Amino acid sequence: MNTEAVEEPALEISDLTVAYERKPVLWEINLSVSRGVLGGIVGPNGAGKSTLIKAVLELVPRVSGRIKVLGQQIGSQRHRIAYVPQRESVDWDFPSTVLDVVLMGMYREIGWFRTTKRVHRQRALEALEQVGIADLKDRQISQLSGGQQQRTFLARALVQSSDILLLDEPFAAVDAATEQSIIQVLRQLRDQGKTILVVHHDLHTVPQYFDHVLLINVHAVAWGPIEQAFTQDNIKRTYGGRLTILEEVTEAMRLSSRQR
Repeated sequence: MNTEAVEEPALEISDLTVAYERKPVLWEINLSVSRGVLGGIVGPNGAGKSTLIKAVLELVPRVSGRIKVLGQQIGSQRHRIAYVPQRESVDWDFPSTVLDVVLMGMYREIGWFRTTKRVHRQRALEALEQVGIADLKDRQISQLSGGQQQRTFLARALVQSSDILLLDEPFAAVDAATEQSIIQVLRQLRDQGKTILVVHHDLHTVPQYFDHVLLINVHAVAWGPIEQAFTQDNIKRTYGGRLTILEEVTEAMRLSSRQR
């Protein structure tokens, strides 16, 4: 076994800067994410959370910086990352069934415009079963609730069998049952050695949902295990003095530490 390969971070970002119309959205981000991490990305609106995900996926251009996936440059490793976008960025009126959407996650091995095989359909059905909506496989995606749509795209990510999953606001506008179902699936994937990063907006649930957290506001304020990075000082530095829920977040951290 190659020990050095095993020890390579799942994701390594060095000196990443992204700008829109010459205005920096991300500035000199350095981040090393180990394998088997379930991490949250939090920060105020406009902090660059979604941009960070898109920069890793090469969906937005970089001004500078390097990105490595499992020790290699991102260009040759893009297929090892699965992506769940924000619901608002998806055309839900596109005439596809739930099963069709999940099968799209296997296009690399199936090929475009080729007939899917029974083994592909079985994998897609297993992914839908894992997220709890196998009974909706023939439903048009436009007929789904917000939570069902989010589960569909999570199933599409699952069939890719990727090493890294990047999710952009997967809990936005979903019901409590869907939120708990998604986080349970993500924990299972982490326990299987997958690396998962989730753009998240609810500070109260950060200590419950994640084992690592990145606090970001254009710059990377802090990254690490919850106990080390998700502190009052780092939260203040990220959100500024206008944060009114700091005491509630601190209480949530205290209750979470009791449960661990």
